[in-house]
Amino acid sequence: MLRMDQAHVIRYKHFIEGVSVRRIARQMRLSRNTVRKYLAGDGEPKRAQRQARAAPVREAAASRIEAILQEWSGRTTEKQRITGSRVHQQLVEEGFALGITTVREYLAERRRRDQEVYVPLEWWPGECVQVDFFEVTVDVEGARRKAWKFLMRLMYSGRDFAWLYERCNRIAFMDGHVRAFQHFGGLPARGIYDRLSAAIKRSVGLEPELTDRFRALVSYYVFEPCFARPREGHDKGGVEARGKGIRLQHLTPIPQGRSLREISTTMLAALDAAMDTRKDREGHTVAARFALEKQKLRALPPRPFEARIAEPVVISRQSLVRVEGADYTLPESWHGLMAMAHIGVADIRFECRGQTEVVPKVARGGRLVQYRHYQHELARKPQAVRQVAPALVAQLGQPYGRLWELLVARHGEREAARVLSRLIGIMENSGEQALKLALEEILKASSAPSTEAKTVEVPASLQQFTVESGSLKAFDALLEEASSE
Repeated sequence: MLRMDQAHVIRYKHFIEGVSVRRIARQMRLSRNTVRKYLAGDGEPKRAQRQARAAPVREAAASRIEAILQEWSGRTTEKQRITGSRVHQQLVEEGFALGITTVREYLAERRRRDQEVYVPLEWWPGECVQVDFFEVTVDVEGARRKAWKFLMRLMYSGRDFAWLYERCNRIAFMDGHVRAFQHFGGLPARGIYDRLSAAIKRSVGLEPELTDRFRALVSYYVFEPCFARPREGHDKGGVEARGKGIRLQHLTPIPQGRSLREISTTMLAALDAAMDTRKDREGHTVAARFALEKQKLRALPPRPFEARIAEPVVISRQSLVRVEGADYTLPESWHGLMAMAHIGVADIRFECRGQTEVVPKVARGGRLVQYRHYQHELARKPQAVRQVAPALVAQLGQPYGRLWELLVARHGEREAARVLSRLIGIMENSGEQALKLALEEILKASSAPSTEAKTVEVPASLQQFTVESGSLKAFDALLEEASSE
C-alpha cells in the first residue's frame, strides 16, 4: 500500500498535469495496474475482507470449555474466580493438546459477546427522577459517625435534592420523598429505584409487590414507580454517578455540625447555589433547564404526605413502651393500655384515648425517661423523688434546681425530697406555670439581704460542730398559702 503523499502525487500528475499512466508508472517505478487502481479509487485502495481462519483445536475444545464454566459456576466467589490458566490446566489434564493463548482468546471473545450494550437514553422535562441512598461520614458535635444520604435527581434538568438520615429505613425513604417533592415544588411522572426493602415487599415476576406505606405514598402523589434490575445499578446510572459526585464535591472534607439537620441544610444550600454554574454538554445551566422542567411538573397536593410509620404498641405497668429498640416513658394514666405510635425521623407521636404525646427519638438500646409523666406517683412517694432528684430537677429546670440545692443545704436530702414531692402535688393540681412563678417570688424574697445585722457569739468549744437549721413548718405553710391562691 502506498503512502498518502504518494497517492496524492499520482492523482495530481494525472488529473492536474495531464501525465499518462505509462509515464507516471515509469517515473514512480510502479506498475501501471497500481497507478490505475489509485486513480480509480478515492486515493486509498479498498482492502479485501479477510476470511476468518479455521481454528479446529479451539472449536474442538469449545464445548468442553463451556461445560467446565457451567460446572464450576456455583463453586466460585469474587476472589476465587475462574481464570484462563485454570481452565487450560483442566483441559490439559483431560488430554486436550492446546496452548493457554487459545483458551484465553476463547474466553475473551466469550466475554465480549456476553457484554451488555448500553442504550443512549433521552430524558424529557418532568418525566423522571432517580432515587438512591449513599453511605457517608459526618462529624456531629465532635463525634465521627456514619449517616445515610437520600438523593433524588431530576433527570432532565439535573437538579438534586439530598438529605442526611440516621438510618436507611422506611421512615427515611418516605420522609426523603416528601421533602424532595416540596423542595422541587412539583411532582414527576415516574421514579426509578433499586429494589429496596423500604419500597418492595417481595418480587413476583416483573411486577414487584410494594410495601403498604410506599403504595400509600405512590397513591397520594400519583406517580409511577419503576425498578432497576437486581444488581444492575447502571440502570439508574444518573443518580449513581451524581451521588458519588456530591460526596466528593460537598461532603469533603468531612462536614461538621451540631446535628444531621444542620449539615443537611448546608449541603442542600450548596447544591442549589451550584445550579447557576453547572452546565450540560450544550452549555445550558441546571437552573435554566429546571425553569423549563418545573413547568412540566404536576402540582403538589394541598398537604404533604404523612411520612410517619404507624405501629400499635402496648404500654407496660411502668408506663414504658419500646419502639425501634428504645424505651420511652408515657403519661402514667396510660399504663396497661394500647397506643398508636406514629414514628417519624426525629420524634414519635403517641396517641391514646384521644390524647397525644410527642417525644424525641433516641438511639437503639437507649431510654428516654421523662419524670413529668409520673407526677401523681412522685407526689406521694418522697423516697422515689429522692432517688431521681438530679434528673427530675434537671428536666423541670429553674427555679427547681436552685430550690433543690437550697433545701439540701439547709435540711438534707430526706427533708428536701419530702418538700419537692409536695411541690409536685401542687404542680399537678395548680399547673406548672403558676407554681413556677410562686417559687420564683419565694426564692427572690428569701435571697434578699436582711436589714438587721445579728452577731452570734459561738463558744470555741462548739465551733467544731455543724448545727442544722430548724424545721420546715414555716416553709410548708408558705407553700400551702401559695397553692391556695
